[in-house]
Amino acid sequence: MIEIKGLNQYYGESHTLWGLNLNVSEGDCISVMGRNGVGKTTLVESIMGFLDIESGSINFNGCDISKLPPETRATMGIGYVPQGRRIFPQLTVEENLKIGLPVVKKKYTTVPEYIYELFPILKDMLGRRGGDLSGGQQQQLAIGRALVINPKLLILDEPTEGIQPNIIIEICDIIRQLNTSMGMTVVLVEQKLPIARRVADKFIILDRGANVYSGLMDELDDKLIKKYLTV
Repeated sequence: MIEIKGLNQYYGESHTLWGLNLNVSEGDCISVMGRNGVGKTTLVESIMGFLDIESGSINFNGCDISKLPPETRATMGIGYVPQGRRIFPQLTVEENLKIGLPVVKKKYTTVPEYIYELFPILKDMLGRRGGDLSGGQQQQLAIGRALVINPKLLILDEPTEGIQPNIIIEICDIIRQLNTSMGMTVVLVEQKLPIARRVADKFIILDRGANVYSGLMDELDDKLIKKYLTV
């Protein structure tokens, strides 16, 4: 589904991604892991088109999307939940959810009902401003907003950051449900090892902007954890 070859990326004069290669197959649920500053967010923002890549290629379902704008990638079926949620605090929950509707090819005018089935609290708070929600509720709203476009690929950047434990478990289980029951391909950026293990079937580890190891989650052993993940 996603094939990245030789991806190089810079942040100012700093070389942040070094010839990175990555393959994500349809139906995968993969966790992108690594310490702070190794290029995880840079990678997903490059996939989304928020950053212009220096060199290399990004293919989605056989189409080179390397030069396409973010909104075009969204219409192709790539949903994104950014780090920090980035909801619109002055808009209502309903208005936040409906923002993604114009990019849907079938031009729906209402939010798909299954989003309210996944997140019942959103239906109860449709008229409330996004900024008045708790952190966990805002994260549910951010995920719901990404799901409005009915994505084939869902990318989530640190979706459990700063959220109370009971909501973390709920979000993890919903991500699993999206993958296993609905067949959605998931790329999850996650530093917390227990969460990554709970949600993902596969993992990749980034170190100094390069993909240094990838495999099934069962292959993530103490040696790799100590070398690449322990702070």
